[in-house]
Formats: sequence, C-alpha cells, structure tokens
Amino acid sequence: MTQDAGTAIISGATGGIGRAIALELAAEGMNISFNYVRNDKAAQDLEKELIEAGVQARPFKVDIRDYSAVKSWVDATRELFGRVDIIVNNAGVIKDKALALMQPDDWHDVISTNLEGTIHLTRAAIVDFIKRKSGVVINITSVSGLTGIARQTNYAASKAGVIGFTKSLAKEVGAYNIRVNSVAPGFIDTEMLKDLNEEYMQEIKKQIPLSRFGRPEEVAKMVGFLVSEDSAYITGQTFVIDGGLSMV
Repeated sequence: MTQDAGTAIISGATGGIGRAIALELAAEGMNISFNYVRNDKAAQDLEKELIEAGVQARPFKVDIRDYSAVKSWVDATRELFGRVDIIVNNAGVIKDKALALMQPDDWHDVISTNLEGTIHLTRAAIVDFIKRKSGVVINITSVSGLTGIARQTNYAASKAGVIGFTKSLAKEVGAYNIRVNSVAPGFIDTEMLKDLNEEYMQEIKKQIPLSRFGRPEEVAKMVGFLVSEDSAYITGQTFVIDGGLSMV
C-alpha cells in the first residue's frame, strides 16, 4: 500500500457505524487514521483488522471536543501518511431525556461532541484542502435532525446543526473542488440500540416501511459512494438511510 492510495480520517471509528466505515474505505485502499477516547482494546483490534486488510492504519486517543488535540491529530496524520484526502465526522453521543428533566451537562456533552466535534475536525483539515483544491468531508447526522424525536431535543439539535453546517460549508468551499455531504441514518443495529427496551424497539419497527433496523454496513456503503469519483458532482446534500421511516 502506498500513500497514493489516499488517507481518510474518521472520528469515532471504534463504534458500530464508524467501524463499518473504516473497513469500507480500507477495502477501497484508503489508509485510515481514527480517534477513540476510552476503549484501548477496541482501537487496537480495529487497527489490526485494517492492517490485515492491506492498508496503513493508526489510532489516536483524542477527545473530539478539544480543538487543539484534534488539530494535532490531523497534523500528525498528515505527517505520517503524507496527506489527508477525506474527513468523516462520525463521533457522537446520545443522552436521551425529557427536556424538563435534562441537566446542563446532558445538553452540553451532546452538543460539544456531535456538533462542535464535527466543526473541530473539519476546521483542522479545511485549510489544507483549500490549498490543495481537493478534499471530501462526510458528516454523519441523523433522521432525528430532520424530523425530531421526542426526548432527543439535545441530540436532534446537534444533528440538525450538522446538516446546516454541511450545506453552508458546501457553498463556502465548492469553488475549491471540495465536496461536503452528510448521511442521516435512522435506527441502525448498533450498541446504541441496546439501551432501548424491547417493547419500544418493536414499536419503532412497525413504523419502518422495510420493517427492520439498518445495518452499519449499509451506512458505510453510502459513505463509500460519496467519497468516490462516482459522486464528483454531488455536494451539500443529506442522504437518508432509514428504511423509509422519515417519509411516513
């Protein structure tokens, strides 16, 4: 594998969707730099799997809420792999609760990770993208940011903010041949769903026209398409992967 294959930086890659995205881009020959916060073993396991897939990979223990740390991560990745071609903003947390019961930290943690973290990573890479007149930014948002979901005012606000950020940045940097799009998953079968009770999950499935939850790989395939040359004339868009949930 050579540096000419290109490099992707992925935030939150040790989770279900992020891991699937990392493996998808590695399958296309991309070198992978990813961050994690706590789970050393998950990071080491993913690094090993990516290397076994034939690409270079490196985990960085970085808090996405800390811009200085994020900037150092991006700079270190560029030094290690020669350049950065793709940013995938996937890191996110969820702290569902009725607004009347929500504490300030419940709000701040979600906004600072989901929205500000997206801004931090993109900002750390965008100047180099502009100088090179090349680059792709993919932001993972949510149908919650499109339709709203009860008890998710903090999460929905953060994800709606990501969609607005995507559209504005796409207009701002399009002249530099930089594409910015977002992907909005619905209910995807990841660790996040394990906190939901079975009765609620069955009720949600009844509302999904395809009658099932999505798979992380289905989200990753869309990301793979959006970073490829096949999508060279697409920017500023949000692609919904939710089995039809948000159309009903």
